[in-house]
Amino acid sequence: MSDTIHTLSTTGMTPKRQVQSWIDGLTSLCGHFDVDPLEASSLEGRIDYTSVSRLKLCQIEVSQHRIAHTLARAKANEHPYIKIHFQTYGVSYFEQEGRHIELNPGDIIAYDVSCPHSIISPAFTRHDVVIVPKSLLRDRGFPSQRMPACKLSAKTGTGRIAHDFVHATFDEAAKLSANSAVGVADSLIDLLLLPLREADTMFDRVGPEAMYVRAQFFIREHLRDPDLCIDQISAELGCSKRYLHMLFSERGTTVSDYIWQARLQNCRQELEAHAGKTITDVAFSWGFSSSSHFSRVFRKYFGVVPSSIHKAQQGTAASGEH
Repeated sequence: MSDTIHTLSTTGMTPKRQVQSWIDGLTSLCGHFDVDPLEASSLEGRIDYTSVSRLKLCQIEVSQHRIAHTLARAKANEHPYIKIHFQTYGVSYFEQEGRHIELNPGDIIAYDVSCPHSIISPAFTRHDVVIVPKSLLRDRGFPSQRMPACKLSAKTGTGRIAHDFVHATFDEAAKLSANSAVGVADSLIDLLLLPLREADTMFDRVGPEAMYVRAQFFIREHLRDPDLCIDQISAELGCSKRYLHMLFSERGTTVSDYIWQARLQNCRQELEAHAGKTITDVAFSWGFSSSSHFSRVFRKYFGVVPSSIHKAQQGTAASGEH
C-alpha cells in the first residue's frame, strides 16, 4: 500500500513549542526554514501530508506567519525540490530573487525551494502543496535548475485539472498499491507540468503575459525612484496606461499597489539585514517620502510595525558583539 495520511498540529502547545514544531514539520518535508508568527501570540497550524511514490502531497492551514529560506541557510543540495503551491484560502505574499508575487485563492506558484525565498501570510491561510524532487522533472526534459518562480491559475484549463487531480490523489493515496502509486505519481507530474510548459510558451510570445513580466521587471529596476509611476512605465514599455491597468487588474492588483508592496518587501529585508540604518533612511531609500505613511502601510501589510523589526535586529547585532 501507499503511504498513510500523517498529521502535524500545533494545537495545545506553548507558543515557543508551536514555532519549533512548525519548523520541524517543514524540515521533515522539504528542508529547514525560519518561522516567524509576526505579532501573533501563537502559531495555530495543521499539516496533513502523505507520499505517493516520490511525491509529497500536503494540505496546510495556518494562522498569520512568515517563513523564510535565507541566503545564510542556503546549502548545495539541501532543498532539491520544486514546490507547486495552490492557494485555496486567504492571501500570501511570495518573494524570491527580487520578484514579489501576491497569491490569492485560485492562484498557483511553482518555484525552486533551494533558492532563498520568503512567504508572508498576514492572516489565516490554506493551501495545497505538491513537493517534487528536481530529478523527476529533469527526467522529463524540463529545466529545473534555478527555475524562476512562475505564477499560474488553478481556476481554469490545465491548472484546474491538475489541482483536481491533486485532491483526488491525496484522498485516495492510502488505498494505492506501491505499483499504482508510481503510475499515479507519473500522471500527476505530467499534469502539473502542462501549465508550466504553457507558461514557457506564453513568455516567448509578445502578448499580455510577456508585457506583464516586462512591467514587473521595469518596476523592480526603478523601485528606488520616488517618481516611479504608471506614466513612466507605459512610456518605457510602449503601451497605453489603460492597457497596463488591465494587465494588473486581471491579476487582482493595481500598478500602484504592486509598486508599494514591492517597496515594503525590500524595506523589510533591509531592516532585517542592516541594524545601523534608521527606519527613515530605509523608507526614503526605497521611494517613500513620508515616515508616518511608511509605518502605516508597513503595519497594514506585514501586521507588525517597522520599529519592532528594527529593535529586534539592533538587539541581535548588540548581542553578537559580546
